[in-house]
Amino acid sequence: MEITAKTEYAVRAMLQLAEADEPDLPISVDALAQAQELPRKFLESILADLRRAELVISTKGARGGYRLARAASEIPVGAVFRAVDGPLAEVRGRRPHQTSYEGVAEHLPVLWVAVRSSLRQVLDETSLEQLRTGSLPTHVRRLADEPDAWVSR
Repeated sequence: MEITAKTEYAVRAMLQLAEADEPDLPISVDALAQAQELPRKFLESILADLRRAELVISTKGARGGYRLARAASEIPVGAVFRAVDGPLAEVRGRRPHQTSYEGVAEHLPVLWVAVRSSLRQVLDETSLEQLRTGSLPTHVRRLADEPDAWVSR
């Protein structure tokens, strides 16, 4: 699985919004971009996607900007992924459960669905607040603590 720059930037921007001292006050695009060292124009596009997904609320004007649409504890990281990059797992543009194969590859859809399920267990069961504070769910922490988790293969 490749995590795109768009997704990484979206999660970082959402974490920055979650960190706000006054969560009801909007934070400008410039402030978000500067805080996370993100390209402003790209961030504007990402924030538009997050707004369409109803994860952030935008306010126009001199004191305008963005804020979370709901508490960080209520926003799963998976929702941020989907808002900017679509479904968590696709196989050549199709959902895993929509694939079918014949012969020796006939069981491949089961593997694709299992991959999607494992992504959901990590991304949909971890909130922005848990990620922000490092209080990750036990099963996520356990996966990250496996001996070879940090080793490239």
